[in-house]
Order: sequence, then structure tokens, then C-alpha cells
Amino acid sequence: MNITLNGTGHTVADDASLTALVSEVTGRPLAADGRATDGRKLGVAVARNAQVVPRSLWSATALAEGDDVELVTAVQGG
Repeated sequence: MNITLNGTGHTVADDASLTALVSEVTGRPLAADGRATDGRKLGVAVARNAQVVPRSLWSATALAEGDDVELVTAVQGG
């Protein structure tokens, strides 16, 4: 199915969840609670259709055709 990810077209599996998408984009496996299984901080936030989705709900949030997803990475510095 087709979604928009950070303003660009992106194809995901028909049954994809936010967890699957974040894992794909970051290249890191994630647990059901949205935490990286390697124990390091993930440092990302996700909004689906302009609504921030808490990390604890990523695995329960199924993507749908046409969804607009923003994946933001935390950056330190100034």
C-alpha cells in the first residue's frame, strides 16, 4: 500500500504497523512496546495524519492507504 513518509511517497506491506515502518526506516528491530531491542535509545517520534502516536501504541497502529506519516529524529546540539 502507498503512504506518504516525511513528504515522500513510500510503499509498505498491506498489514504494516507503525512499529514495522519505524523498524524499516531506522534499520533496528523493535519490541512490541516500541523500544529498540538492542537496548539503545531510539530517539524518534511519529505522527500519523497529524496526530502524534505514543510509542506504546505503535504496534497497535495499523497503517492505511494514503496515510501521512512524519518520522522525526531527535538531534542534539545548538
